[in-house]
Amino acid sequence: MRSLRIILILLIVLLPGLLSAQQESPEKKQAAQKEHSNHLVNETSPYLLTHAHNPVDWYPWGEEAFAKARKEKKMIFLSVGYSSCHWCHVMERESFEDEEIAEYLNEHYVCVKVDREERPDVDQVYMTAVQALTQRGGWPMSVFLHPDGRPFTGGSYFPARDGDREGLPGFLTIIKRLEKIWTDQPELVDQQAAEVTKAVKAELEARIPRSLLPLTAEVLDKTTASLAEEFDQQWGGFGYSIANPNVPKFPTPGNLEFLLYRVLQLKAEGESGEKELEMLTGQLDHMALGGIRDHLGGGFHRYSVDRFWHIPHFEKMLYDNGQLASVYAATYKLTGNIEYKQVTDELLQFVLREMTDESGGFYSALDADSEGEEGKFYRWSRDEVKKELTDQEYRLLADIYGVSDDPNFEEHYYTLLLKSSLSQIAKERAMSREELESQLLPIREKLLALRSKRIRPLLDTKILASWNGLMIRGFADAGRLLENDDYIIAGAKAAEFILQNMRDEQGNLLHSFNKQAARFNAYLADYAYMIEGLNALHRATGEEKWLKYSRELMAQQLERFWDRLANGFFFTASDHERLIARAKNPIDSVRPSGNSVSGQNLLYLYQVTKDENYLDYAQKTLDSVSGIMSSSPQASPRMSILVNELLQLED
Repeated sequence: MRSLRIILILLIVLLPGLLSAQQESPEKKQAAQKEHSNHLVNETSPYLLTHAHNPVDWYPWGEEAFAKARKEKKMIFLSVGYSSCHWCHVMERESFEDEEIAEYLNEHYVCVKVDREERPDVDQVYMTAVQALTQRGGWPMSVFLHPDGRPFTGGSYFPARDGDREGLPGFLTIIKRLEKIWTDQPELVDQQAAEVTKAVKAELEARIPRSLLPLTAEVLDKTTASLAEEFDQQWGGFGYSIANPNVPKFPTPGNLEFLLYRVLQLKAEGESGEKELEMLTGQLDHMALGGIRDHLGGGFHRYSVDRFWHIPHFEKMLYDNGQLASVYAATYKLTGNIEYKQVTDELLQFVLREMTDESGGFYSALDADSEGEEGKFYRWSRDEVKKELTDQEYRLLADIYGVSDDPNFEEHYYTLLLKSSLSQIAKERAMSREELESQLLPIREKLLALRSKRIRPLLDTKILASWNGLMIRGFADAGRLLENDDYIIAGAKAAEFILQNMRDEQGNLLHSFNKQAARFNAYLADYAYMIEGLNALHRATGEEKWLKYSRELMAQQLERFWDRLANGFFFTASDHERLIARAKNPIDSVRPSGNSVSGQNLLYLYQVTKDENYLDYAQKTLDSVSGIMSSSPQASPRMSILVNELLQLED
């Protein structure tokens, strides 16, 4: 990859003085503000629609854009983002609403805008290219393509002009330099495009392990040991390093699900599981206390920007909340800790109140920004709180949620967080937890009502089959474990909506629904997560219809995604649009791997039907990643669970 990086530096950094970007006055910018429309006006993605009136002449991903690029011999500028991405909004305001930049892009490029949540296949391929070129990634993703779609250089966020942000070249300068190279040295662009494409294919193919290694129960101990090495003993969470202690922390539900499984297994065998339980509850406790949890509205933000779970990146994602509902509910059942039940109930009530369509499907995300500022909807000043509450109410809130301390957000504001659990605070105040909660609830309701009057963050109303599957499981699990039928009913209503409205004429699942239309071939995650949700409904209700639907979808998944040469599942179906590479992804990240979830789904279907074909496919799915699991089992904690479950069947 060294040669790729050298060429990237040549293209973007080592050409000072080639062109100078002209600065645009504020007056000129204001005068240039006017209405525009581009080729995104008929799209259904809320993210794409926010760009439909940029002066940049955006096209959606598709043949029309590529045909135009080939005909006019222009480069393609590909911009990939999503609705709740803060820096995506920043780059739009700075560059894509800028008349001078838009004019240059429209003259010299064909500009393509992609919602990464609608087209995760496009995102995956071109993010691999950016990571190969720059050794890092992120959104907005900015990639420059040969007219045939091969990437040759790219990066993430760029400020509009040189000098706008120290250390970063200006976007206007970059697009002018690249246009000059395209005009003067097209062979250099073609050469680099070939090299980058080769590297992308090699990287994605490397994720398709082909070695078959025997796996033993040692995988469980190795997974636990690896997680323990990364665990923050003081504040909970994974990825902690003394050398870099303040890196952001993500919920990583896959790790939590593994630890929960391991505790239950060890207890069933007469052992304590103390080490695993400490990691599980250590993270759940600190997340429940911190600002990553919305203490007024319920649910969790996407991640914490600090080690302590105090200050979140304020977007709220359906997939996090779906997975965390399952984990918190199950850990409540395991421990009896009432704090976990309250977290689960508040989370699910938030989803029902703010992220559920009247049809029953669940929306994708809430933005971090409102009125152009990150976190403005969620933050509080001390004066605001004092004005809304009585003196007694204010003193109680300030003591318990940290408002009596120095501001913790942007020097002037507060993100509400708990100093300790309500159970502990009640004990210290010599009252019952119920009594304390009865005093706090009306205070929280007052502030929530006041917050609801603010300008709200953008709600991404896409209904994604995959993320709905995770949330359906969350409702089904919570309903079963908390003995609340209303939750099961909500999950069932969402499942019925997906099954009735998000399948094509052949019955195949579709990926996205918005504006009364379902679009895009489903990906592996759509099938895997939806089947998992259906299995959770079957487990919660015993109703055969959920098993029937699950088996129907699994038959389609095996037919369209199965790798007949190396086993396991591809990310895209056999009839999907062909990109420059076809990928697999065996790694659990913020969302679990489609392969690990599919392996568990196949095992469940075997257990309830005794159909040996399901067991055979489950074993082959595990075999397809046995090389990775042997050397790095923590890469897929959900697959580690499958290892043990299959071994127990052999005993």
